[in-house]
Amino acid sequence: MAESTREDNPRAAAREERRTARLARQIGAFGKKHGAVEASVEYLGQRGARIVLVAEDGAWGDLVAPAYPTARRAVERAGLTVHDGFGGDLAAKVRTGPYEWSRMAGIQVGGPANR
Repeated sequence: MAESTREDNPRAAAREERRTARLARQIGAFGKKHGAVEASVEYLGQRGARIVLVAEDGAWGDLVAPAYPTARRAVERAGLTVHDGFGGDLAAKVRTGPYEWSRMAGIQVGGPANR
């Protein structure tokens, strides 16, 4: 049986809308805490898409959406500037702290604060 699309499956469409709204709320909460936010949306293959957030204060984080269109809609709903990739201009705004250096990876939105 073929997988249904959003248009012909109202339950799937409603679930997708809830995911989009939840991601947009999380992005908004990050922005309230850190100021203006810019984003990059990157494909993760079958896992979906990664939304990388960079705030004006240098804080950054990421969220994972189940699909690229979901991620794009969430970022647009949150009213962010979306970059085509995580290039030099956006990366230069990132401030790393002890947590990133100790983990050698990025933080999740809502993770431990830098000290």
